[in-house]
Amino acid sequence: MELILWRHAHAIDGGPDLADLERPLSPKGVKQAARMAQWLDARLPENCKILVSPAKRTLQTVAPLMRKYKVLPELGPEANPLHLLEAANWPNSRECVLIVGHQPTLGRLIATLVQGQDQEFELRKGYICWISQREREGKLQTWIKALLGAEMCAK
Repeated sequence: MELILWRHAHAIDGGPDLADLERPLSPKGVKQAARMAQWLDARLPENCKILVSPAKRTLQTVAPLMRKYKVLPELGPEANPLHLLEAANWPNSRECVLIVGHQPTLGRLIATLVQGQDQEFELRKGYICWISQREREGKLQTWIKALLGAEMCAK
């Protein structure tokens, strides 16, 4: 299975008049999202299932990818890593799954899948972590296929 975790791009800071779910991307974040979307679009299979948090910043992050996606409330900023695994049908899905979400949930999920421990792991804003899993000789293998930030993507 292929699971891609994409942390939303840089967003403006919230304030007393702006709910967390309504925070939009900053101009820097708009550029990050566009660059990463271009990189992903060239590599994602056509049948990739895309799941997105309902937060405005995640919706704006995925928009430049210009593919169909499903918004799931359970992927919001307070999500539990296990909710992400359930939504992705990990490790049983036969299709590639891309989740656009939030820190610290994405980082904790990466640590759980790769290290086998629920611990902190920082996935920076706008970064993706592409995780692959396969069975080989009766053993399940999980590895990071790519860990990439928008600044590393070609313009």
